[in-house]
Amino acid sequence: MTEQIPPASALPSTRTLLRSTAIAAAVATALLVTVVLPAEYGIDPTGIGGVLGLTKMGKTKLALEKEAAEAAQRPAVTAVPCAPAPPVATTAPPPVNAPPVVAKAPSDVTRVTLKPGEGKEVKLTMRAGARVTFSWATDKGVVNYDLHADHPTTGAYHGYGKGQGLATHDGVLVAAFEGRHGWFWRNRTDEVLTVTLKTEGDYQEIKELK
Repeated sequence: MTEQIPPASALPSTRTLLRSTAIAAAVATALLVTVVLPAEYGIDPTGIGGVLGLTKMGKTKLALEKEAAEAAQRPAVTAVPCAPAPPVATTAPPPVNAPPVVAKAPSDVTRVTLKPGEGKEVKLTMRAGARVTFSWATDKGVVNYDLHADHPTTGAYHGYGKGQGLATHDGVLVAAFEGRHGWFWRNRTDEVLTVTLKTEGDYQEIKELK
């Protein structure tokens, strides 16, 4: 079977081919200027790429490529282990000296019951020069009192003070010598009463003498 060759009138002329080629080249150039250059290189000579957002995309692409290239050229950083910090020497605070413990002075409350006409005596054992603060009072009525001491070797009487018809008395007793110092009370009323004596200070013993 023999192939049929189209007549020469059916083939495009040279002018038509040149025209088509020129149009294709123009279209390609237009695409290059309006699309390729803005999208790939951020170059937008016509401004169309900016309107379409292609210029921004191209600049972003170029910036990312530049950062990747710079990162590839930077030397790798290796972590260097840090040596532990040396321990800090601490100095213990100096010991705090506790204040000396001061012994509390002796204190007592002594009660003496007296019948009508009865007398009783309470004495403190004290060193010479020792001091004792005292106060006494009756629950009712009045008494006579004698605050004194008897010398331990000679037995000589040493008086500190006397009183009659008193319901209360207070003061400071200073021992004139080492020995016993104290009070003698006598009830001169017609009813039973109680004397309450409070003492505080430097003494070793308090005792009611029979």
